[in-house]
Amino acid sequence: MALPSVYTATVAQQLTDRVNKLQVSSQPLWGKMNVAQMLAHCNVAYELAFENKHPQPNAVIRFFLKLFVKKIVTGEKPYTRNMRTAPVFLVSNQQDFALQQQRLLAYITKTQEAGAAFFEGKENPGFGTLTAIEWNNIFYKHLDHHLAQFGA
Repeated sequence: MALPSVYTATVAQQLTDRVNKLQVSSQPLWGKMNVAQMLAHCNVAYELAFENKHPQPNAVIRFFLKLFVKKIVTGEKPYTRNMRTAPVFLVSNQQDFALQQQRLLAYITKTQEAGAAFFEGKENPGFGTLTAIEWNNIFYKHLDHHLAQFGA
């Protein structure tokens, strides 16, 4: 069963509404991050697609990511609670809730406006060339998981 498409205005609006339900006082149902850290953590997925600010994994790490992690991250099966996080996604320092929320909302809009064609064949630093569906699954599944973590 296909995941909802982040490239459609309807799904982008649903995600936006859920992000807007979060408050600085929102508490996690599981995990160690506070809500501002979670928002910063979710922004990393979009930074990997739109920005060039994270170090590229070396060839050996990339090989293992493609072999063992890619299917988990790009597939349709939901993440389990308290799953291990890749080092690039770790956010342990304090974050500005309003700033991270604003950034995430902008990335949701940017992704929807770019559309599936923009992501078809786009390179992912850890997994190589991905389809638009694989990118969609990365974005939707990850964000849905963390919004559920905070009851949104």
